[in-house]
Amino acid sequence: VQLQASGGGLVQAGGSLRLSCATSGRTGSSYSMAWFRRAPGKERSFVAAIRSGGNTYYADSVKGRFTISRDSPNDTVYLQMDSLKPEDTAVYYCAATRPLASARAHYSTANYNYWGQGTQVTVSS
Repeated sequence: VQLQASGGGLVQAGGSLRLSCATSGRTGSSYSMAWFRRAPGKERSFVAAIRSGGNTYYADSVKGRFTISRDSPNDTVYLQMDSLKPEDTAVYYCAATRPLASARAHYSTANYNYWGQGTQVTVSS
């Protein structure tokens, strides 16, 4: 399974970006997909996840501003980021895993088997 993230860039505060994660290999539409991010000097942290059935989960810091979605026929996951803030500056990573038993399990990096290479998002003030 390979994941390829794209769509990062430099944007002013209040602006928007859309990240894409193209998957290849034997992921299947049953996999859960997620986005994590690593800000400078910090650990990698959960941003959003989506189950195969469409249930979504978000970190409190991005609720109401970010939207995760998936295009199953094309094996692509998106992260629409609106009202961006300087504190959203980070390298964003997409991840995939076989179906997880609980909602809470989606929040942990340890539960994801496959990772993309990361894409840089920089939000200027």
